[in-house]
Amino acid sequence: MSVQAWTFLLVGLSFGLYLYIAFRARVADTQGFYVAGRGVPAICNGMATAADWMSAASFLSMAGSISLLGYAGGVYLMGWTGGFVLLALLLAPYLRKFGHFTVPDFVGDRFESGTARLVALSCALCISFLYVAGQMRGVGIVFARFLEIDVDIGIVIGMALVFVYATLGGMKGITWTQIAQYWVLILAYVIPVVAISWQLTGEPVPQVGMGSAVGEPPVPLLDRLDQLHRDLGFASYTEPFTGAWDRVNVFCTTLALMVGTAGLPHVIVRFYTVKNVQAARWSGFWALFFIALLYLSAPATAAFARYYVIQSLHGKTAAELPPWYHTWQRTGLVVWLDDGDGKLAYHGPELADRNELFRIGALTASEFGAITASHAEWLASGRQQGQDGRAVLTAKRLAGPDADILVLAVPEMAQLAAWIIALVAAGGLAAALSTASGLLLVISSSIAHDLYYRMLRPQATEAQRLQLSRLTIGVAVVIAGVFGIFPPGFVAETVAFAFGLAASSFFPVLVLGIFSRRISAVPAIAGMLAGIGFTATYIIGTVYLGWSRWCFGIGPQGIGAVGMVVHFVVALGLQPFCRPPSAAAVAMVARMREPESLEPQSPDVAGPVPNAH
Repeated sequence: MSVQAWTFLLVGLSFGLYLYIAFRARVADTQGFYVAGRGVPAICNGMATAADWMSAASFLSMAGSISLLGYAGGVYLMGWTGGFVLLALLLAPYLRKFGHFTVPDFVGDRFESGTARLVALSCALCISFLYVAGQMRGVGIVFARFLEIDVDIGIVIGMALVFVYATLGGMKGITWTQIAQYWVLILAYVIPVVAISWQLTGEPVPQVGMGSAVGEPPVPLLDRLDQLHRDLGFASYTEPFTGAWDRVNVFCTTLALMVGTAGLPHVIVRFYTVKNVQAARWSGFWALFFIALLYLSAPATAAFARYYVIQSLHGKTAAELPPWYHTWQRTGLVVWLDDGDGKLAYHGPELADRNELFRIGALTASEFGAITASHAEWLASGRQQGQDGRAVLTAKRLAGPDADILVLAVPEMAQLAAWIIALVAAGGLAAALSTASGLLLVISSSIAHDLYYRMLRPQATEAQRLQLSRLTIGVAVVIAGVFGIFPPGFVAETVAFAFGLAASSFFPVLVLGIFSRRISAVPAIAGMLAGIGFTATYIIGTVYLGWSRWCFGIGPQGIGAVGMVVHFVVALGLQPFCRPPSAAAVAMVARMREPESLEPQSPDVAGPVPNAH
């Protein structure tokens, strides 16, 4: 069968499975809709958490970033992995002892303030909408390639699917659907990289194959990539701290991703779905185990993709370009500028004077602007474009392979079997949809539970709250789709912005709320506003308004680390001038931090503080 036929078969079967699970797990009460009835076993919750966590950014864009950036791309891998350790050990057990449904619930009750709840709710919505935009973009990219339709139409299809199974079963349906999605995505990721490693290096273990010899004469793969990079005007593939990714940016971005992970509301809420604190700790262990299966394979996937891209494209004429290039060219995610000699050259920015195919992630804002201006002048001069005849300079991207396509394209580069190529498509969709559904539930619970029920209409019935939750998901899907069609960056970059907002808003307030008995409502509110306000302003200014990187040269992906510091400084600095928290709030903190052996095991130990409005 053809790749498209296999894709229809595997994607259709996986979608059918997801919808069947959602139908069987449909719920009729808010506890089932928001926290799956608090009865999910630890190992199952760990698997669902891994699927919820490994989004399109992990599946598609992380290896693509490593492939294009080399060493610097590893900041995503290091930050996301380290952040999950922080979450599992530092925050999740205490938040589970608190109980309830959401992060704004904790903030509102811990600080006895409806205003604090509203600010936390607003932060959750900003983070979730930005994060879900990356997932919708990933869905559109997969559909664009494998169904040969426009990216935007693919996003609309993904919107419809996630709406159906997110509204049917809520968190209960999403949890069991994510377990199925985990197995689809992990098989789709591991099988191709094992096959490529065996085919290219003779080693079936990709982590070993990445260091094995390739080509004639045989040279270790990473050494060959380093030499190819130097020949083409790029920094060495394994060289650290190059270009815009200097030591400060690598450190800040890694830190922002770590603490942002620990503050992500859609991941935190997964620890509310288990029976008790012990199960929450074991969920963290199992989640890390299941995540590691993919993350330890990503650097090998990246190196193989980089090798195939350079070998199959550089110096080729139109007639010599490989089939995978023509296939992906139809999606508009890889293009060729031709100055008339008919050959494609894959060069770094300093050699970009003919037939360029840029690696986008390596360019600073100034370099990007200079090259865009030179190309605009080149097009205006009337010189001939490439044989495809398309206009290639758009508001979205410059010429070159999109970072998000490489994981999907590398099985085609390696000429693997059609069913493996189709399996990768099913895996990419599973990764994007699993995270999108979790994020949409956070958006729904923030509106229907935290705003409507806890603040505006406490007398609302169970049926009214469920109806509003499902309606909110529908509205959120539409907004997320719009963000996916007009994304603020490639998938990993968009997600990194969301992590920066989480790092500067939720992580500090959660740490202070759990470990400090002195912090009260006013400092907590001021800290959240200062942290997310500073971070969002810096991201918008440097990405969209042409600002220089005035804060120590830190890029928008890493500014969340500075925003976190701003949050801590403002909150701790204001506290001596503000009224201390009440005795009830202090007692709540003490109960959350009591050793488990000193208290009975029950689903909700701490409970809410009375009159938390």
